[in-house]
Amino acid sequence: MYKPPIYSLRPALTALVLATLGPSAIAQSMDELEARLFDHPALDAMRYGSDAARERAQAATGLPDPVVSLGINNFPIFDPSFDTFLPTNKAIGIRQQIPNRAGREARSAEALRRAVQNDAATDMRFAELRAALQIALIEKRRIEAQRILAEERDAKYAELEEIVQTEIDSGRPVVFRLAEIDVERAEVARTLAELEGQLSQVDAQLIDLVGLVPATPAPALTVLDWNGDAQAFHLVRVADKAIDVADAGVDQAEADYQPNWGAQLTYQQRDQGSGAPGSTFAGDDWVSGAVTFTIPLWAESRQAPALRAAKADREAARARYMAAARTASAQYAAFDATRRAADESIAVFQQKIDAIADQVAAQLTTYESGIGDYSPIIDGEIATIALRAQIALEQSRRDNAIARMNALLVTR
Repeated sequence: MYKPPIYSLRPALTALVLATLGPSAIAQSMDELEARLFDHPALDAMRYGSDAARERAQAATGLPDPVVSLGINNFPIFDPSFDTFLPTNKAIGIRQQIPNRAGREARSAEALRRAVQNDAATDMRFAELRAALQIALIEKRRIEAQRILAEERDAKYAELEEIVQTEIDSGRPVVFRLAEIDVERAEVARTLAELEGQLSQVDAQLIDLVGLVPATPAPALTVLDWNGDAQAFHLVRVADKAIDVADAGVDQAEADYQPNWGAQLTYQQRDQGSGAPGSTFAGDDWVSGAVTFTIPLWAESRQAPALRAAKADREAARARYMAAARTASAQYAAFDATRRAADESIAVFQQKIDAIADQVAAQLTTYESGIGDYSPIIDGEIATIALRAQIALEQSRRDNAIARMNALLVTR
C-alpha cells in the first residue's frame, strides 16, 4: 500500500510557521501608514491650494493701491521757466479707486468657498488613497496565500507523479497521466511567475502611496452603512460646495451693477512771477478735489450677459450635484453587489471543499481496505487546493469592494 511522503506536509508547515512569525515581522502599524499617507505630496498640493484660496479671499476685500502723480501744468516750451507764465504750476496728486463693497465681499466669498470645496476634495482624495492602501495590502495577502497554495499544489503533483509511476510499474495503463501531470505542473509554474509579477506591481503601488513596502497585515474591514443621505458621499459633498461657489459668482455678477467709487486730491503750487513785463503775479497754492463713480451705462452688453452666465454656471453646478448623487449611490450599490456576490461564491466554494473532503474520506477508507488506488485521493486534495485559491481570490474581491464602498462615504 502506498504511504504519502513526509514532504507533502511541508507547504502546510510553512504556512503555519509564517502565521506564527507574522506578527513579529510587522514594521509599520496601519495608523502609522495612514499618517504617512496623510503627508502624500498629492494631498499637500491640494492643501496648499486651499491656503492660496483663503489668502485670495483676504486680498479680495482690500482696496487697490492709490495712484500718486507728480507733474507740471502749462509749462512753456519756447521759454521754459516757472515764473514767466501765469498758468504754470507744479502739482502733486493722489487718486484712490474704491470698488463697491458688495463686489469685493462677493469675490472674497467665492475664494473662501473654493477653499472649502477644495478641502472637501482633499478629504475625498485622502479617502481614495486610503482605500488604495488597504487594497494593496489586501492584494499582498491574497498573493501570499495563493503562492503558498500553488507551492502546496506543486508538491501534491510531485506526490501524484510518484503514485502514477508506481501504478505504471505494477502494469496499469496510466502512462498518459504523467503527461497530464507535467502540463498541470507547468501551469502551476506559470501561476507562480504571474503571482511574482503581481507582487512587484503591488510593492510599486505601496511605494507610491507611503514611500516604502511595509510588512503590515491587511486590515479587517467592515462595511460602513449608508444612511440614505446623499450628503454622506464625498462626491456629493464636493458637488454641493461647488454650488456655493457658483452662488458667490452670481452675487459677484449682480454687484457689478453697483457703482465703483473713486476720490482724488491734487495740490498745485505757482511760483511768483519774475517781474518782467507780463510776468508780474504773486505766487499761490491751491487744492483741487473730485469724487468719481461709475454708471452701468453699458449694462446690457456687459453686466447682463455676465449675470446670465453666472446663473447658468449655478444651474450647471446644481445639475452636477444631482449627477454626483446618482453616481455615488450607484457606485455604492455596485460595490455592495460585488461584496455580496463574493460572499456567496466563497460559500459555494466551501461547500465544494466539504463535498470533496467527504469523497476523499470515503476513498481513503476504501483504499485502506485494500481496494482501489491512492491517486484519486491526491486528485481530491489537489482540487481542494484549487478551490482554496479561488476562495482567497474571492476574499480579496470582497474586501476590495468593502474598501471602495467605505471610501465613498464621509467618515469625519
